[in-house]
Amino acid sequence: MTRTEIPFAAKPPVRTGIAEGAVRVILRLEGLALLVAACAGYGLMHGGWGRFALLFFLPDLSMLGYLAGPRVGAAVYNAGHSTLAPAVLGLAGAMLAAPWVYPVALIWPIALIWPIALIWTAHIGFDRMMGYGLKYPAAFGDTHLGLVGRWASYPAAV
Repeated sequence: MTRTEIPFAAKPPVRTGIAEGAVRVILRLEGLALLVAACAGYGLMHGGWGRFALLFFLPDLSMLGYLAGPRVGAAVYNAGHSTLAPAVLGLAGAMLAAPWVYPVALIWPIALIWPIALIWTAHIGFDRMMGYGLKYPAAFGDTHLGLVGRWASYPAAV
């Protein structure tokens, strides 16, 4: 039997590119878990909560990319709201803190790398928990977690 002859797949599912139902709930709960884990890690590092509050919304400056249009805006926003960048930053902090690169530690503020990575990760978790996902270039409110803001009342698939 070939793939096209599978009896229970009479027609392919409609793909909207937006998480719905239980999948969306799970993704938002993952955002909550990311937020809690990043805050706990920051607290265990005895980071200053004033600095945390000051830097928490800094990734939202990536929204300024929308001044150059929706395609550029989505790319810049997604770069600032993907977990890849803070993960790389945290890994760099771990590598620079290793004993074999100790001379670098004297010239680079390693003590700031981990807290910044954790604050950035907490922000991403918060946004995902609130339903703000990575953006599609169609519109600011068109995210992988669903439509948000004034776009939320529009149908997901057109």
